[in-house]
Amino acid sequence: MMAKKDGKPRPFRRAVLAGLGVLLPPLLTLALFLWAWSLVESYVLDPVDWAARSTVVAFIDDVHDESPKEIKSSEIGSTEVKTGLIDSTEFVQLSTTQWIPVEIYRSVKSDPGDTDLSQANANDVYLRYVRLNYLKRPVVIVVFLCLFVIVLYILGKFLAAGIGRMTLRLFERVINHVPIIRNVYSSVKQVTDFLFTEREMEFNRVVAVQYPSQGIWSIGFVTGESMQSLHDSIGEPVLSVLMPTSPMPATGFTITVPKSRTIDLGITVDQAIQFVVSCGVVVPINEQVLDGDSSEVKGAVESVVAGLIDDSSDDSSDSSTLTNTADQPS
Repeated sequence: MMAKKDGKPRPFRRAVLAGLGVLLPPLLTLALFLWAWSLVESYVLDPVDWAARSTVVAFIDDVHDESPKEIKSSEIGSTEVKTGLIDSTEFVQLSTTQWIPVEIYRSVKSDPGDTDLSQANANDVYLRYVRLNYLKRPVVIVVFLCLFVIVLYILGKFLAAGIGRMTLRLFERVINHVPIIRNVYSSVKQVTDFLFTEREMEFNRVVAVQYPSQGIWSIGFVTGESMQSLHDSIGEPVLSVLMPTSPMPATGFTITVPKSRTIDLGITVDQAIQFVVSCGVVVPINEQVLDGDSSEVKGAVESVVAGLIDDSSDDSSDSSTLTNTADQPS
């Protein structure tokens, strides 16, 4: 699709881009959450699930390597197997020559899942049995989340104590001596501290500051009044301003500037964060610079609104005149 000669996109292309702008944010958000969940499931939930099932198997397994004295052929679920009695309990032989109780085999045979009974050993069969009868996936997820919250609570209480803080400082001191890991750790820690640490700092308002040089304006968040010594030295009020970095406003740096050298912007903190994250693409509606066509549309709308207001005023005046005329005696 070619663009028009005046450089403006055709209606079809404009509509497609508008559709992408509406559709991509929720899709990317969903994809991000699914990716995060897949990581948690692969590296945390699955190992915890396997460890829990293995623990249960260690308590309930009943596996024999020696064959029973009397062996007979039986059919379980259209599969011919060898069975026999061991301590008055009927056992079935697996392909690995191990013997397990028939009830365990039947339960897994009814819903084998990923377990291939023609090649599985006793531990594989018992792990599947525990999944079917004790630790189903939804139960594991709920228990895992509860335990995870409890662990976070205990860890938070521990780190809040004196010995916990000492342990954390020692751990960070060791990490900071590892060449590559310390860079990754410090960056991740800055983001997590910004997102999860309770801070008393609040952004009062959004200002524009000439930074890093004259003529270059940057957006910052006023965090409060600066130091008294600077106020006395400069002879006018000074402000502490947090200068966020794009596209990650979780990081930044603080500068101190005279109040007279700042410009208050009529936007909210959320709008300023959107502006920084989008690298200046998302501009608040009340701050957008209108092009020629938009200016004409805005002027036309304002004219229509003004006309409606004038008509309404004229109608009110006419109604008042008619009322006064009707009230006068003939």
